[in-house]
Amino acid sequence: MTATQGRPAAGDETNGDLAAESRGAGGGSAGRSDTVAGVVGQWRVVRPELDTGPMEIVGRVNRCAALLQQAESAPLRRAGLSRPEFDLLGALMRTGHELTPGELARETFSSGAAVTKRLKVLTERGLVERRGDTRDRRVSHLRLTDAGRDLVDAVMPEQLAYEGAVLSPLDDDRQNELADLLGELLSRLEGHLRTRQP
Repeated sequence: MTATQGRPAAGDETNGDLAAESRGAGGGSAGRSDTVAGVVGQWRVVRPELDTGPMEIVGRVNRCAALLQQAESAPLRRAGLSRPEFDLLGALMRTGHELTPGELARETFSSGAAVTKRLKVLTERGLVERRGDTRDRRVSHLRLTDAGRDLVDAVMPEQLAYEGAVLSPLDDDRQNELADLLGELLSRLEGHLRTRQP
């Protein structure tokens, strides 16, 4: 069964014909009540010939990402950090060695300008320190200070617990299934983008 082959909700056999009609060319949103299902339903009214199946996945991934970003998780907020700032600190922690701003940009999927702005805030807070390159003054190397390392150590368990609570409506099997599916999609997308780079 593909992701676009929806099914009526259990116990809703009397509405089976209506559900089948609402699936139209795209199939999938019948019985779902999230905001993307509403958007898909509207498109099926005005353009019933369109296959809205991709929207059921991409739209939901985008919507989930937007809601998670808006939520600004409590542990990071209490630490006075944005998620992108914490990602920089986390990259310096998990790689275990100094990184240049360019390397940090690649590690965190950020632009150079965004990394520069975030590093300014983090260095002013005493969480990151910069060391000049002895061979090339244009290059700098960044590492966590003791305060930065202590902050990551303190926040990371709380952050993981928070994210676990967000995912708690899904049991472990469903979470593993979702992680596998998203991992497969991400690997394919990253491979596709790499082959298109000059």
